[in-house]
Amino acid sequence: MANTNPAPGTLRKVIEGQAGLNEYFGLPGEQIDAIAALGSRLYEQGKSRDAATLFEGLIALDPKNHYGYAGLGAIALREEKLDEAINYLRRAVEVNPKDPTVLANLGEALLRQAKFNEAATQFEQAMKLDPQERDPGANRARAILQGMSVLVHEVQRVGVA
Repeated sequence: MANTNPAPGTLRKVIEGQAGLNEYFGLPGEQIDAIAALGSRLYEQGKSRDAATLFEGLIALDPKNHYGYAGLGAIALREEKLDEAINYLRRAVEVNPKDPTVLANLGEALLRQAKFNEAATQFEQAMKLDPQERDPGANRARAILQGMSVLVHEVQRVGVA
């Protein structure tokens, strides 16, 4: 149930950027999670604009919820807007440094910008958070690092410099 009696001054905090909209509306966590899940499904269906609208709404509702930043970062990565992707994904990691998929996405964005050491750090962190190798994002990081290793070995083998 939404908050029908917000504390006095809450709206002013929202307007001044000191609080997210959810401090005023008081949506329960389940509803916030449902918005994030719907945004993810829209993203997976290729409906990036609709997904972006939901992710932007999540950030407005709760700037401390990493899913909005992560979603916008994934969309920007898909659209090859690498600087934008990195900014959103770094913000998502600041809010929640324990999401292997976000770390893998950040690593991929950095890799595409040829920032190899930074990318490797993000990939390694993603893998460290998933020692049972169950998280799809961490497994993608493993696959990317394995592919890079094979590529480096092959380049060294044939002497391409």
